[in-house]
Amino acid sequence: MDRTALVGKVFSREAKTPEIPEGKVSDYFGCLVFGPKAMEQYLGAETLQALRSCIDGGHTLDRQTADKVAAGMKKWAMERGVTHVTHWFQPLTEGTAEKHDALITPDGHGGVIEVFDGSMLAQQEPDASSFPSGGLRATFEARGYTAWDPTSPVFILDDTLCIPTVFIAYTGEALDYKTPFKRSIKAVSDAALPICRLFDENVNKVFTFLGWEQEYFLVDESLYSARTDLILTGRTLFGHSSSKDQQLDDHYFAAIPTRAAAFMRELEVEAFRLGIPLKTRHNEVAPAQFELAPVYGEANLSNDQNQILMNLMHKIAHRKGFAVLLHEKPYAGVNGSGKHNNWSLGTDRGTNLLSPGKDPKGNLQFITFFVNILAAVGKHNALLKASIASAGNAHRLGASEAPPAIVSAFPGRTMKEVLEKLLELPSGTPIEIAGKTGRNLTGLVELPEIFLDNTDRNRTSPFAFTGNRFEYRAVGSSANCAGALTVLNAAVAEQLTEFKQSLDEELSKGKSLEEAAMDALKPLISYILDTVCFEGNGYSEEWIKEARKRGLDTETCVPKMFLSFTSKESQELFEKTGVFSLRELEARNEVKWETYTKKIQIEARLMERMALNHILPAAIEYKTRLLKVLELSREVHGSLRSCEAEKDILSELDSCISTIHSKCERLGEARKKADTKTDCYERAIAYYEIAESLPALRAPIDRLEELVDDKLWPLPKYRELFLIN
Repeated sequence: MDRTALVGKVFSREAKTPEIPEGKVSDYFGCLVFGPKAMEQYLGAETLQALRSCIDGGHTLDRQTADKVAAGMKKWAMERGVTHVTHWFQPLTEGTAEKHDALITPDGHGGVIEVFDGSMLAQQEPDASSFPSGGLRATFEARGYTAWDPTSPVFILDDTLCIPTVFIAYTGEALDYKTPFKRSIKAVSDAALPICRLFDENVNKVFTFLGWEQEYFLVDESLYSARTDLILTGRTLFGHSSSKDQQLDDHYFAAIPTRAAAFMRELEVEAFRLGIPLKTRHNEVAPAQFELAPVYGEANLSNDQNQILMNLMHKIAHRKGFAVLLHEKPYAGVNGSGKHNNWSLGTDRGTNLLSPGKDPKGNLQFITFFVNILAAVGKHNALLKASIASAGNAHRLGASEAPPAIVSAFPGRTMKEVLEKLLELPSGTPIEIAGKTGRNLTGLVELPEIFLDNTDRNRTSPFAFTGNRFEYRAVGSSANCAGALTVLNAAVAEQLTEFKQSLDEELSKGKSLEEAAMDALKPLISYILDTVCFEGNGYSEEWIKEARKRGLDTETCVPKMFLSFTSKESQELFEKTGVFSLRELEARNEVKWETYTKKIQIEARLMERMALNHILPAAIEYKTRLLKVLELSREVHGSLRSCEAEKDILSELDSCISTIHSKCERLGEARKKADTKTDCYERAIAYYEIAESLPALRAPIDRLEELVDDKLWPLPKYRELFLIN
């Protein structure tokens, strides 16, 4: 393969300037979304009010109103060139799904008319057996339903009206990410609301907020096309480190390369049209790695926007001659990609429950939620780790600034000191913010006025407090945020419910709210300080030992991590909060094990075939050249005394070739043995062992990359893949 020609295309391809709409971003932002402005224009007042009651209050729409909403949507969409409609949903495939139906129906006179009514808006019936279901749906019982989620706006992609929906089985079980996510959001609101009303009786709803930070790599599409491993697995199964990668820390926040910037601009325009409020773009730490992030938003909508954006990224990258890599670890030896989930709770009164208040009562509310969230993380740390576990994330966690495979929380020095002080002071002591009052603060718990600047960052912490929110850093870049946040929401909902019961018991003793709250909080504070709160180096061996002593889960085997979903504690958690039934949990575990197995199976097969069909032929051809050199030297000089270097290289070549061949044989045998296992968990465990053996096959191949003539090497190398101009 002539890699030189491919690399040349990196420099010769010109990035076209994207079509930027005229006017300000605010002039076209959300123009492809049936949002509040479109609703006001295309729906009557009565219909609009009914739809708003559905969105804000959870009230159902009657068929007549649904027909009126559909009529308004149809008019709006057709004015924008829409010809098809789809229910857009998020099955357990780690992607999105859509089936496009034309808006036409025969008119009985040889023509057609455009039809879109309330039934088409509210529900469709895709084949549920064709998606991962963990046994909930079989081929002979394929019925499943998609149902409109009115809390996430309808949007237009190309010529298609996309309706965000949940995906459920005929029997009612969830077959997607959105359904349990919405259940968990409701569970948090229901659990938090009674506590919030102790501080503000006018609160009617508690919202979950999400701000995701999407990391990704760009690679030139011509080079990507020459790497079968990137195409089929999303990561490089082979590849020696580049002489220069991220050692100099010169890529992070550096000037964005021209072609990458052109991709970002076009992506932003498309995102803005779809109402996705992208705010930040920059170079990340690793070469050819970048990040984008939106403005914080309501969690369900924000997660939908992330799913939309990931699809857009692939489409626009192709237009610009790139491929987007969302795998958690596409390259060995450099930073992987995460999707940091910035998460918080807020009320319909505009209060961020993770921001200190303006008075002692507001601060007590903040401390209450802060402590209970950390208690939930501590209690369900194994389950939270399972929620972010995957074959891809296993390569990232614990490496190059990614969090370790132990879920701990970083409260920050200030908050840790506050918690320690709260344990020492009598219950009921007012909690003040320093600098906001002229009173004598002796005996008060002081929280700093400029709170956002008073928490450090710990990049090895999976769950860090960053001033007015928690940053769940362990989520993988390709993941659906809903998977991790569903578990977090459920854990927090359970903990808040239990805390309210403890608080009520203290209040029943005639204590003031301040005294009762602190008496209920102190045992939790002691618990979190002794278990989940950790501010040190998460990579150290000492921390692993310390984490075990604290009772934190240190499991590193991904298939075993998933067992946490069906533990007794998890079953009770999800049953109490109404997020998952036991049948749904068991089904999802089966899907997780099967997905893990298939991904490792694909990687193992591909490594074996690439080694035999690409690597060994190149190595043997180079070996043949060296043998000819030795033969010629013997003919000319009568000996091989002057060929010591060639002999050394030849010896190492032989060793690598022999090792690769034998390991490929053993890998094939291991796969055949693993494939005989009928139990999905046992098969996943067998493939975990295969995954653990793959680096041993990679090592001699990466060594051959250093030895074999560069012109013979069949794959683009890291130094070329990293090149973005």
